[in-house]
Amino acid sequence: MIRFLQSKDNRIVKAIFIVIIGAAVITMVITLIPGIFQDAATTSDTYATVYPHWYSRFTFSGEKVTMTRVQEAAQQQLQRQRLPDFALPYMVQRVGQQLILQKVLLAQAYSLGIQANDDDVRSFLHTGQYGELLFPNGQFIGEDKYKNFIQSQFNMSTDAFEKELREGITINRLRSFITAGVTVNDNEIREQYRKQNVKIKFDYAVISSDDLRKEIKPTDAELQAFFTKNAARYANAVPEERKISYFAFTANQVPGGVPQVSQQEVQAYYNAHQADYQQPEQARSRHILIKFPGGAAKTDAEAKVKAEDILKQLQNGANFADLAKKDSEDTGSGAQGGELGFAKHGMMVPEFDSAIFGQKIGDYKIVKTQYGYHIIQVEERQAAHTQPLNEVAPSIQVNLIRQKEAAAESSYAQSLANEAAKNGLEKTAAAHGLQVVTTPSLPSTGTISGLPDGTQVIAKAFAAQKGAAPAFAPTGEGYAVFQVTDITAPHAPTFANWKDHVATDYANERLPQLLQEKTKQLADKAHASGDLAKAAKEMGATVKTSDLVGDSGQVPDFGQVGSVAPELFTMNVGSISGPINAQRTGVVAKLIDKQEPTAEEITKNLDQTREQILDQRREEVFGIYVTSAEDRFKKAKLIQINAKVAKTPGPLGGE
Repeated sequence: MIRFLQSKDNRIVKAIFIVIIGAAVITMVITLIPGIFQDAATTSDTYATVYPHWYSRFTFSGEKVTMTRVQEAAQQQLQRQRLPDFALPYMVQRVGQQLILQKVLLAQAYSLGIQANDDDVRSFLHTGQYGELLFPNGQFIGEDKYKNFIQSQFNMSTDAFEKELREGITINRLRSFITAGVTVNDNEIREQYRKQNVKIKFDYAVISSDDLRKEIKPTDAELQAFFTKNAARYANAVPEERKISYFAFTANQVPGGVPQVSQQEVQAYYNAHQADYQQPEQARSRHILIKFPGGAAKTDAEAKVKAEDILKQLQNGANFADLAKKDSEDTGSGAQGGELGFAKHGMMVPEFDSAIFGQKIGDYKIVKTQYGYHIIQVEERQAAHTQPLNEVAPSIQVNLIRQKEAAAESSYAQSLANEAAKNGLEKTAAAHGLQVVTTPSLPSTGTISGLPDGTQVIAKAFAAQKGAAPAFAPTGEGYAVFQVTDITAPHAPTFANWKDHVATDYANERLPQLLQEKTKQLADKAHASGDLAKAAKEMGATVKTSDLVGDSGQVPDFGQVGSVAPELFTMNVGSISGPINAQRTGVVAKLIDKQEPTAEEITKNLDQTREQILDQRREEVFGIYVTSAEDRFKKAKLIQINAKVAKTPGPLGGE
């Protein structure tokens, strides 16, 4: 190699080789000195940075996932899934990982020359799920309404929304590119459809674990032996317990009475919380629903004809409320004359949403959704606006009074705790007309009978030291000031005190084996005699008969057939199964009927089944691709997570 480089005719090769060596050195520096570029590439709002190439870290040209965007998306997910606020840290991690993965996929797409443009976004907005809403009758609703819609639905600017939409289209195209070669042949489709649509009916003998439990009657000697053998299991069976001394007060006992709120405070609160009083555009409507499926109509065409007949009656002057009460298959709104009240964008299914925000007020229109045919009338629409102060002042005043009451209660509890630290609980309680109570020893899951809600008192008590300075905690109707007066460490119980628990543990451990043994005996007897009913009678089992069910069918005391006993679908009529473990029961079944789809049914559903199989395989192929891409980026250290903002390591981890 050295002679090769020394050759006068190889100056270009030398230059190339020097570049390669330089690149390798840079790679080694980046890899071996973690965080060397971190300060330059990471800001306080950076959740993570994804680098498309190894040299992107050197040039600081990575794609950033901002903490602001992660938190916004996490808050939206909390609201949509109706999760409590304390789930926010988990949701931040989950959304953060999703956005990182999105950047990885975009980098992969761009490297393959796949990238959506503004024309693609415009086409999607015209023809996608928002088409009817943004372009009713082909006419754009206008820039202001468009901006308001994006802001109310996604809490984003139109530029940010269109950027994310463009990226989403790009990733969908990447998926199509990666999965373009996925195929399935007709034989596979036919077999898959046949398996999915075989239906069976069977007799089944059931042995209940609850019944077997009654048969487990260990002697005291057996239980004592079990207790001794499992000594480690019971070493700390009796949990830690604590005695708590406390005195409590209610909101009515706080000095100063009910706080007063001034008009100036109401105005200041209103000014500071303008965003809370923003009302998005909303529409008030009513409808008459003709269900399909699930309604009186046996076919889609029949449901449509009925809806069209009702529409004609309305257009000829019929009373909407009367027809809704008589004909609507939405029983809830039908009883109210079809009234649905006000709805914001996104509250209704997309087709219904488009209608109530697009059609002319007062007109009637038939709209089809997943529920059937709706005859819709929009009665009123309200533009997006800010609620005036006089409308929300009473609620603000109540809120401010509650805040002041809470602050007064907390302040009073703090002052009593400080006083008790100097004078003791007894003297402090007596000085304020209160009474000290000492609980019996309580576990961390216990309750304090003298308090409306003692959970926070107990939680704080179990985090405190014995004899520590008095602390305080809310009780649901005020506060309690308390001290931990005694602690009993977790310990092993005596056999005599724990005998009932030991008996339960013994039975729980013995039960699965006994159920398996009994079910096998039942299966052996049934096979020997060829008579399931006779074998069941001898074993004291109950015989039941299923409905005609498919793979996903649920059967009492059995569960989902395809999951619990898929082998039943391969048996012949008259055959008896082996022992089946259905968790809480043991089952032996005898097939009494089997219906397979006809060749005509299979052919009729060939295209639909093909798409189902293709979709499943495409998901599998793309899932493997995504995992592989993620692994490559992680191994090459192209994913840099800001440890300062991403406190809890997620699946991708930090550096």
